[in-house]
Amino acid sequence: MKNTTNFTPGSYVVYPGHGLGKVTSLESQTFAGQEVRCLVITFDHDRMTLKVPVSKAKTSGLRGLSSPSHMEKALTTMTGRASGKKVMWSRRATEYAAKIKSGDPILIAEVVRDLHREPDQPQGSYSERLLYEQARDRLTREVAAIEGIEVDAATTKFELLLKAA
Repeated sequence: MKNTTNFTPGSYVVYPGHGLGKVTSLESQTFAGQEVRCLVITFDHDRMTLKVPVSKAKTSGLRGLSSPSHMEKALTTMTGRASGKKVMWSRRATEYAAKIKSGDPILIAEVVRDLHREPDQPQGSYSERLLYEQARDRLTREVAAIEGIEVDAATTKFELLLKAA
């Protein structure tokens, strides 16, 4: 993982609440009479821009891309055996949403693994599909950035991994 003080324009970052973004610039802004240095991060998939004070980057959970070995652990987790929890859906949905918002690829991979459905299996609820797609998209975007490939190619890679699992 990268140190938050080394973020430079053009580098990819992962913000827990929004996923993969790109640092577009460093700006100085004045708030309450104090000058604050901010990272300007764009999230193209959400068409959103976020300004994070450099001093708050670490506490906000902002991080660099995962190392290839850490992402490999996440992909191994994703293709593992799904946990068969017998907990009410509302509680599991809350747990899954928290794992996605954590920004940790291994926890996000657990969500993908647990919510993945084969084409011959009955479809889950709307909220289940939404959580699955959100988790899968977070992982595929980060894999695409790490490997320098298009998001579609990363999505295809995921589908093949899940099919083989």
